[in-house]
Amino acid sequence: MEKTKNDTLVEPILAQSSGNQDADFQGLMAEMDHHRGEHHVIVLQDYPDPDAISSALAHRMLASTFDIQTDILYAEKISHPQNVAMVRLLEIDLKHYDDSIDLGRYDGAVFIDNQGTTAQRIVADLESAKIPQLMVIDHHDPQERLQPEFSVIHNVGAVSSLYVGFLAHEQSPITLERSNRQHILLATALMLGIITDTKHFVTAKADDFEAAKVLSQFRDPELLEQILTQSRSKETMKVIHEALANRIVAENFSIAGVGYLRSEDRDAIAEAADFLVSEENVHTAIIYGIVGDNQSEAVIGSLRTTKLTLKPDEFIKDVFGKNQNGEYFGGGKAQEGGFEIPVGFLSGDEQGKYGELKWRVYDAQVKQRLFQKLGIEEELSTT
Repeated sequence: MEKTKNDTLVEPILAQSSGNQDADFQGLMAEMDHHRGEHHVIVLQDYPDPDAISSALAHRMLASTFDIQTDILYAEKISHPQNVAMVRLLEIDLKHYDDSIDLGRYDGAVFIDNQGTTAQRIVADLESAKIPQLMVIDHHDPQERLQPEFSVIHNVGAVSSLYVGFLAHEQSPITLERSNRQHILLATALMLGIITDTKHFVTAKADDFEAAKVLSQFRDPELLEQILTQSRSKETMKVIHEALANRIVAENFSIAGVGYLRSEDRDAIAEAADFLVSEENVHTAIIYGIVGDNQSEAVIGSLRTTKLTLKPDEFIKDVFGKNQNGEYFGGGKAQEGGFEIPVGFLSGDEQGKYGELKWRVYDAQVKQRLFQKLGIEEELSTT
């Protein structure tokens, strides 16, 4: 069957990003051909989002044409209502990583929508098992955590757009067909990845718009609407309320600590940041809390900004620095970023006086670092 691709839609995708998309495609195909017939693990960030999940699906489909078997792993939770709906409605096969999974079965690892810094547990275990780092496909600023054989890191709104470019390439081993249910589900997932990672195209770049044009021929609009119309959970609303009540606004930054959260409510921090950055006279929102359980806790934070001259990756790295292994506690991409600082020995027992004291210490430390970065000498009162 002749490919159902419109060259007028495909060509702009290949011409954007770094101007080297064709070389990226050829390099990816050559890398897959070099590892033909192997078994790879596709590593997502601990809390995968639609862009990561859909890109992993596209990679899996491309890899299958080279007889490469793949498993998609994530270490923590899929908790955001939209993400849960996506996995269920689009029939996506993901594996939750735990100690029962034998990493020795894999011939190599592929990292999609991350560079290892947001999947530290899996990375460490892969390194212990001496599994080669084969590929990185991402759009965040370079993190220097991994040393893959091949990488594509471009400043696009969504990694999904890169994979649409690969699928739409005239030499792609896959021809998307409207009559193929798996292709429809993949196109719907990729469209969702672009929509969510570009904030409904508000921060989209040329590649993202062109990729959406291609996907519009294949996506299922009813499934897409079902996923996008999922409501915010009650816990998310509580976190947003807490952020509003506790926020400090200074130098057009809105900063708020929201206390303790369960792991399954972690995504609420990012949603609160998205909400607070929309406030009048605020260009950057930074929301954080202690997330976890009695065994493991971490200070988790999200940054959202509309200020074009603020670079989240540089800002977060400068504020929070590195751990004892020389790895940054966070990073980001254009207009957003995040950080994760392990609590370690002090984990657990968040109830009562001890928990209150622990939160006050971490809350004060995060604020002190942010105030120092912003040149604020005196602690400000809550707005």
